[in-house]
Amino acid sequence: MTIKITSLPNGLRIVTDTMPGAESAAIGAWVGVGTRNEPWRANGVAHLVEHMMFKGTAKRSAYALSAEIEKNGGAMNAYTTREETAYYARVLPENAELACDIIADMLQHSVFNPKELAREKQVIIQEIGRDLDSPEDYIFDLMHMLAFPKQKIGRSILGSADIIAKLPRRVIKTYVKQHYHAGNMVIVAAGKVNHHEFVEMAKARFSRLPRGKTPPKEKARIAHGARLMPKAIEQLHLILAFAGPGMHNRDIYATQLLAIILGGNSSSRLFQKVREKRGLVYTINAGHTSFKDVGIFQIYAGTDPARVDELIPVVCDELRDVRRNISPAELARAKAQVRATILMGRESVMGRAEVLGYQMLAYGKPVDPAEVLRKLEAVTEKDVKAMAKKLFSHSPILTALGPLEKLEDYEKIVKRLMK
Repeated sequence: MTIKITSLPNGLRIVTDTMPGAESAAIGAWVGVGTRNEPWRANGVAHLVEHMMFKGTAKRSAYALSAEIEKNGGAMNAYTTREETAYYARVLPENAELACDIIADMLQHSVFNPKELAREKQVIIQEIGRDLDSPEDYIFDLMHMLAFPKQKIGRSILGSADIIAKLPRRVIKTYVKQHYHAGNMVIVAAGKVNHHEFVEMAKARFSRLPRGKTPPKEKARIAHGARLMPKAIEQLHLILAFAGPGMHNRDIYATQLLAIILGGNSSSRLFQKVREKRGLVYTINAGHTSFKDVGIFQIYAGTDPARVDELIPVVCDELRDVRRNISPAELARAKAQVRATILMGRESVMGRAEVLGYQMLAYGKPVDPAEVLRKLEAVTEKDVKAMAKKLFSHSPILTALGPLEKLEDYEKIVKRLMK
């Protein structure tokens, strides 16, 4: 592997993935904190903190943080998930130290200026409004709320407009102090970088970061049932989901292949039988989201409300059939798809940095792509059918948003699946 790791005395891990043919570098900090770690009365604080890190430090204004990178042709960005927050920059190699300095400055010296905070709250409230107006996005929030009732992991990443508007500055600062420490952070560089040189850059800027301790996460508990929300829109948006394996479960590989076979591409079963042969949808796909302890296998479709009574039986038929019948050709196509995705992703500087940050937080070490490919290749048709039986023999998590008049009762859908 091209990956090297150095740990500082304070516990901070510095990881590089050198790509000799690259002409750029991706520099970033991956922090093991997200929506799942928020206080009960502060839903959305993880995402708000991500925004506020760009709003000025003791020595740089909000404008300067972006302008210093962009005047050299680079770009900065960030994202928040339910289990991690990432800050990164894509730059030319000669600007790697600048990127490292800016990210270190943001994460350790952001001032959370009250005026900037008030403005940014309004920006996020607009983002929440946009999400509510996008049913294809909002339905995934509804699904997580249903799957994880009364649990932090099930709450919206954006939070609610009500909570964001009232969130005190002191709560934000406490959250950062509690979670943004050396033991919960990984500094990553990928591309045209030298490990020793990058370690020195990071060491000079992060060595005073406190070691810290992160409070334990609550164990996730997946529920089933239905959440149906009527709305006067053109399409009916549906998610049929099931409890699945977490990222440390060995069944994860069979589950990923099953998702591709069912709805991972345009040659998948659901795409062909639902869209191509019957014209029931524009979009239908299957995927599996894995968290540290649990996972959610979901099938999403957007359909004409008048034709949902045709859609549901076809989907249920496929979920029953895949427990018994998987062809060698289907499995071979799915494996080829995953293999290509992994290997093509390794051509991307940003892709390699992102995978590395994720793996270090999730597993505490980088995972050799060759090892992942070996485990995927070892999955048999029997393994995938057994996984399908395990997933689809249990009651589903049904979420629907739109005109609901022709949607079958939840109990009837359950019976279809259990035939």
